[in-house]
Amino acid sequence: MSESTDAAAGGRRGGRTVSKSTPDEVMELACGLPLTRSVLRSVVAGATPGQLGVLADLFRAENASRTESRRARLIRNAGFPCVKGFDGYDWGMASFPADWGREQLMDLGFVDRAEDLVLYGDVGCGKTHMAIATGMLACERGMPVRFFTASSLVMRLRRARDENRLDAELRAIGRARLLVIDELGYLPIDIDGARLLFQVVADSYEKRSVVFTTNLEFGRWGEVFGDGDMAAAVIDRIVHHGRIVRFRGESYRNSHSLMK
Repeated sequence: MSESTDAAAGGRRGGRTVSKSTPDEVMELACGLPLTRSVLRSVVAGATPGQLGVLADLFRAENASRTESRRARLIRNAGFPCVKGFDGYDWGMASFPADWGREQLMDLGFVDRAEDLVLYGDVGCGKTHMAIATGMLACERGMPVRFFTASSLVMRLRRARDENRLDAELRAIGRARLLVIDELGYLPIDIDGARLLFQVVADSYEKRSVVFTTNLEFGRWGEVFGDGDMAAAVIDRIVHHGRIVRFRGESYRNSHSLMK
């Protein structure tokens, strides 16, 4: 068999395997690449089967490289405090709503629908881990994510306002499809900071998903916002398109502590 015949059959050429491809497949693979479609179509129309295979392999590798680069960029820009996934995650301390569970969490349909999640319960039971892992999963699937603790978000917004760039900061946060606000209620927020936080939540309503982690039941959110009416307005938005996942159990950090 000649070299050209071997390549056309999807064999080896130049020490590597060349795939069998069609003109339609090559054009499809090139969809996300900055190529002049009419020029490419002309080249593809006159290409041999072996040449089509080389083009398909090239475009396939380029698309894979771009996907990986985008994934890494999204994870870097999200601001996660650490890298955590669902492999080995202890689901035993999480209690899901009756009609919604682990499968629905991990398929990320709630993000597509701009629905919210409140991860509520005891300290050290996996709330932040779940929030980070969900955000990582969204990044893996090409979704922009931002992660903040409630206190760091307030400080960021306050600094932006003081520097006359609050609108730009809110637009940057608004580009995320999933926003994680961690540790709501762990540190006190003054009324000025609460108003800034409320603005983010209000701007996100029905536009993007927000995942909150907190150890405070809704009845105590007035302590966080310093204003019962403001807390009620936040809760009203979350409840409308949101769900609560409850956590109960002994702190993982305490049970695995070296200090016994």
